[in-house]
Amino acid sequence: MPDRSRDSVTPAAEDYLKAVWSAQEWDDAPVTTTALAARLGLAASTVSEQVKRLVDAGLVVPAPYRPVELTDAGRVHALRVVRRHRLLETYLVEHLGYGWDQVHEEAEVLEHVVSDLFLERVDALLGSPRRDPHGDPIPSADGVYERPEAVLLSECPSAGAVRVVRISDTDPELLRRLADSGVVLDAALVVREPSVAAGAAGGGTAVLVVEVVGAGVLELSAAEAAAVRVSAAQPVGAA
Repeated sequence: MPDRSRDSVTPAAEDYLKAVWSAQEWDDAPVTTTALAARLGLAASTVSEQVKRLVDAGLVVPAPYRPVELTDAGRVHALRVVRRHRLLETYLVEHLGYGWDQVHEEAEVLEHVVSDLFLERVDALLGSPRRDPHGDPIPSADGVYERPEAVLLSECPSAGAVRVVRISDTDPELLRRLADSGVVLDAALVVREPSVAAGAAGGGTAVLVVEVVGAGVLELSAAEAAAVRVSAAQPVGAA
């Protein structure tokens, strides 16, 4: 059925709600207007005005000079947009031949214009996937969201056997480098000792050395190691 509640929320408001929610998806740090402005690439004054509108609409908690927090209604709207975005990314990769480094910006546009019926058909075609091409969980149609237990690769202890569960999609070039090196979803890694060698694949000094099982040893820059989340609980080869 069409979601009539979307009619009262503009695409700009949807972007803000999604940005606030996404900022805390993997990080519990408070979302300030300054941080939100940086995330959206906008002036802080512009973000402050939009946040005020969201407060008036009952989508953001009214708390001047405090971090931005979604109301229950704001969270519902945010999860709907996140679901649309991630289903579309998955569809673009699995059925239209896009690379995982190409889909984010495309989905940013499509998420505001495709119909609810189209999205239902996409979900059915994909078999109701639980994660997108980067490993981010896809909320269910009724708003249920389950984040997997995962830690940053940069925080893993040496000699730890882990599995890649999520890779940040904020830097397309970084995604391409990691994919070329075999660091993709579900890849099995073994963390080695930190490296002091200069000239890692991502540029700058390598801070971590990992063995990509089946692909060899790889030096990762700080940015690359911080972009990857892994399951520290599931050893390589576990079901």
